[in-house]
This record gives sequence, structure tokens and C-alpha cells, in this order.
Amino acid sequence: MRLRTSHTSRRSRRLIGLVAGAVAVLSLAACTGSAQDAQEDDEGPAPAAAAGSNDEEGDTVTIGFSAPAADHGWMAAITNNVRDLEGDYPDLDLQIAEGTNDVNLQISQVETFINDEVDAIVLLPFDGAAMTPIALEAMAAGIPVINVDREFDDPNAARVTVLGDNYGMGVSAGQYMCQELGDNPDAVIAEIAGIDSLPLTQDRSQGFADALAECGLDVSNRVAAEFTVESGEEAAANLLQAAPQIDAIWNHDDDQGVGVLAAIENAGRDEFFMVGGAGSKQAMEEIQSGDGVLRATVIYPSTQGADGVKLARLLVQQKAMSDLVEVEVPRLVQLYAPVVTADNVADFLDSAFES
Repeated sequence: MRLRTSHTSRRSRRLIGLVAGAVAVLSLAACTGSAQDAQEDDEGPAPAAAAGSNDEEGDTVTIGFSAPAADHGWMAAITNNVRDLEGDYPDLDLQIAEGTNDVNLQISQVETFINDEVDAIVLLPFDGAAMTPIALEAMAAGIPVINVDREFDDPNAARVTVLGDNYGMGVSAGQYMCQELGDNPDAVIAEIAGIDSLPLTQDRSQGFADALAECGLDVSNRVAAEFTVESGEEAAANLLQAAPQIDAIWNHDDDQGVGVLAAIENAGRDEFFMVGGAGSKQAMEEIQSGDGVLRATVIYPSTQGADGVKLARLLVQQKAMSDLVEVEVPRLVQLYAPVVTADNVADFLDSAFES
């Protein structure tokens, strides 16, 4: 579940997030212009390409896509969002491999893409480290690889990397709680994390702790689940039994949050508010209703695979994100982790994934 294999320091990731976050706020659906259209004539630079020109039909691009099995709402949305692009771009020939959690099978899928001489490969690895050698092989064969969500061990294994912001998720959740609880220095804050051994969980927890520290708060009670409904319910039940008074809970993942909310209802507790994570449709509808303890969720975009395919298309067609001064597609795009509340939920609901 969204395992990101990374040896980058948190300080480096924070710096990268600040820079690449500016890239992410640009709508990839509205990428404009072409490097080919930016040629200068004797009169000076040519005028900028018309908005939306990057979406105009060009040469057919064959892109291989591989991701883990859709055994989780967020992961299912990753592949579904890629499939949805097929009807949007007549020049896009998508070769979508069956989702798998078998590393050897995923390696075989990429080998097939290489043998078929696809124009680009978009890869969300089940295991970033294990998939690094085959990604390097694709790059050596002249096939650009777009690495999504779970990073390779070697940056040379990808031409572009598209990431969510796990540390930023924690920061966003913590800042929201500071806003809501900052005038209560004795607030009891609980955290229901994902799988503790994963770097992504560690990053989320660290970002949360760092943001809370800015307003003098900290986590009083913490448990870990496994990104599943069942584990969320069990972890939340244990937490509620151990903590008779809570002011706020941050749950890292909205899929496991279905179980968390069930445990809260079973315990008859409502003295606190809760913030979710990832941005499922069910969570947003709960926020919109205002009937329960769930008051907000922090987005971890399920558009990353589709974003990767769009960037691959631009690469192969020798286009760029010409909203920027840069004339080439960026090497790193890190998507932002906004907080969704009742005030802005309507802006995010249509792109939310099903738990």
C-alpha cells in the first residue's frame, strides 16, 4: 500500500516538496504549448502557443502501464484513472498490464513492454528497489520510464518521477489541528497510523509531529493499523479503550478509516473530531454530511498514474509544460496534500476514489 522506497533524507524531501509543489499546482490536464512552437524567427520570439495545445491530437504514442493489484480503494483508482484517459486522447495507445503484487510478474510485464518497443513506460512498482534493475534496462533501451509513487533505488532508472507528499500529509493534518486546537495547550491528540515499518508511514507521522510542535501540541496516544478496514477497526477499538478522553484523532488512511469510524460508533464516542487521509469519496461524503466526527481529510492524490501517463505522452511527442519557463518536462513532480473540509469538499468530491 503506497510503499515508497526512498533513501532521500527528510530534509531533502521537504526541500524537493517546496520546489516541486509549485509544479504540481499546474493542471496537467491544461498543459500548454510545445517546444517546437517556441522557435524564434528574425523578428524575435514566436508568440506563446494557445492554451490547451498540448491536448491537441499528435502522433500516436504507445505507453505501457503497470501497477500493483487493485486490492485497496486508492490503488484501484490509480489504474481506473489511467483507463479513463483512453477516451480523452485519440493519439494514446495504452497497454495496461494486469495489476499484480508479484514482483517477478511485474518485472516480466516490463520486459514485455521493452520487447514490444513501446514509446514509454509508466510504472508504479510493487517494490521500488526490486523494480529498479528492469527500469534501468528500459531506460538503457531508450524507453523513458515514468516512476509513480514508490521510488526506485537509483534516480537514473526514471526520466520523470511523480510523487505524492507523505511528509506533507502529516504537516497538513497537524496544521489543521493546530488551527482547531491551538488555544488548548492540553489537548489530547491521538494518531492511527498505517504500517509502521513503511517509510511512508514514518514520513506521515514525522510531518504530523513537526506541525503539531509548531503550536505546542504533541501526540498523546498512537496506534498503528495496516491500511485495511479490519485493522482500522481493531486499532481504533484498542485506542478508544486506552484513552478515555480524546480531543482529536488523525487517521492516516481513509480505507482503514471505514473500520475506524465503525469502532468509534460502536464505542459511542463523539467528544473529539477526526481527520482522515488520502481522500476517499466515502470520507468526503461523511465530511459533507456533518453528521459524524470526521471533519476533514488530507489528500494523497490517486491521479498519480494518470499524471504519469500524461507526462509520458508529452515526452514522446516532444512537448513540454509550457506554462513554465522550462522547455522540458520536469524530472520530479510532487503533488500537494491539501486539507478537505466542509468548506471546500465540493471542489474535490468528483475526483475522490471509492473505498
